[in-house]
Amino acid sequence: MRASRMLSILTTLQAKGQVTAPELAEACEVSVRTIYRDIDALAASGVPVYADRGAEGGYRLLDGYRVRLNGLSPSEAGALFLAGLPGPATALGLDAAMIAAQNKLMAALPANLREDAGRMQERFHLDAPGWFGEAEEPRHLRTIAGAALRGTFIKIRYQSWRAEKQRRVAPLGLVLKGGGWYLAGQVDGSVRTYRVARVLDCTALDDRFDRPAGFDLATYWQNATLRLEAEMHPNVAVVRLSPLGVELLDALSHPYVRTRTRIEGATDVDGWRIARVPIGKTSWHAAAELLRLGAEAEVLEPVDLREKMTEMTRAMATRYRASPKTRRRRIAPRRTKQS
Repeated sequence: MRASRMLSILTTLQAKGQVTAPELAEACEVSVRTIYRDIDALAASGVPVYADRGAEGGYRLLDGYRVRLNGLSPSEAGALFLAGLPGPATALGLDAAMIAAQNKLMAALPANLREDAGRMQERFHLDAPGWFGEAEEPRHLRTIAGAALRGTFIKIRYQSWRAEKQRRVAPLGLVLKGGGWYLAGQVDGSVRTYRVARVLDCTALDDRFDRPAGFDLATYWQNATLRLEAEMHPNVAVVRLSPLGVELLDALSHPYVRTRTRIEGATDVDGWRIARVPIGKTSWHAAAELLRLGAEAEVLEPVDLREKMTEMTRAMATRYRASPKTRRRRIAPRRTKQS
């Protein structure tokens, strides 16, 4: 265990340059005192590790010192190859670089780990888009990605839901979600999310920007996603569900709705159960979502949603009662120009 921890300390120092003892202790899940002992042991064994004193200090490796990859475990070697995503890498223009890096890594691995790494590639594949969807390759993705890596501004023309807008954006990072690419960009001091496919024009600028202190892309995206999902489903409906309706709700609902729906354990005489389901802002959107459950659901509350369900199902029943032949006869013939 200690040997694995010391190797982890070495690779962390090599990757980050300078790391404090508390940071190492948190990463290794040990006490700071244990990290002090490990650092002393590394120094005693000849590893050129030294400490920078002061408030902004930490441990560093002597410039030029490198840790060899033969300390990888079989699972770690396999995980590195599992992380390679050919589709997104191609979209970003990094497919050739990814292949070259994997080849170099494979050559650096001991013979006993190469087979495990190759087996991982053969047996696991990530298909990022959801079912019946396609991965996006937006026209300006590579320009935005390049600016994000350089830390320079971009100027975009963006089509939002409401209007077309011009923005000067500091690209902080890109996220691939369900086959779609999203940009976390800072505008006027606040970080916003843009769908890259809606960027109509993009110009990379030479001006550099200062990355916000403490900004973490993964944390931002998680919080933004939760906030968006909550905004899209701010209300709750009381719905009566048949046994099949419970299964349909689980199968057809948005993940946010599925995880936050509360279904009572008790059943009525017909075997139906009461559920409290998050719904959209308007009764129309809520009704459209719940109509997917067909006759296996009955809205009890709120009243306006029940009325909207009644209105929409009545209109559907009226439409389907009419014969298709009768409906075709109602279509007015096209007028032709007389010569």
